[in-house]
Amino acid sequence: MARHNEQLSDDAVVESIKKGQTQAFEVLLTRYESFVLRLVKRHVPAADVEDTAQEAFIRAYRSLPTHSGRGNSLRSWLAAVVVRTCYDYWRRAYRSRETPLSRLSPEHEHWLESALADASQNALEERGAAEQAREILDIALEQLSAEDRMVLELVYLEGVSGREAAALLGWSTAKVKVRCFRARRKLEAFLLKLEKREGL
Repeated sequence: MARHNEQLSDDAVVESIKKGQTQAFEVLLTRYESFVLRLVKRHVPAADVEDTAQEAFIRAYRSLPTHSGRGNSLRSWLAAVVVRTCYDYWRRAYRSRETPLSRLSPEHEHWLESALADASQNALEERGAAEQAREILDIALEQLSAEDRMVLELVYLEGVSGREAAALLGWSTAKVKVRCFRARRKLEAFLLKLEKREGL
């Protein structure tokens, strides 16, 4: 029976799960485990990837009755479940955050000073500062709400279109555009505040 399920299409596996063959969900776990882990790794800290992926699969299992399969592949539907799970992860983290600005190391301060003096992307790449840039960006992103963080990550860091981000987050395209604009301004304001506070 298990081998038979492995050969079925996603829609057929989903239908068998809906009919009470819950063990068939293991087929979907096997098919999509690496896909889900890759998505989660893009959005949450490494220490929380496995737990967040597990939560995403639990949500997917509970939500399978809502997946119609019409015009929406299981992969796309699952991606939306994963992104919303990551979004909820940051909502919880945002409520309980305690991120002091003093987390910046002297190397981060030096990089930020250089970046603010010359924001040219080519100059930043030539300095080989991608890792420090990401660390500072992570610190800045921690200051944003879950909504702002997820929309910036999807649109600006992953290059997802506004329409795709809207589908993943369950928002309208207009909401994505407005959130992007506001979140970008908040991020810029935080970096300017950081510059003044660190005396750069």
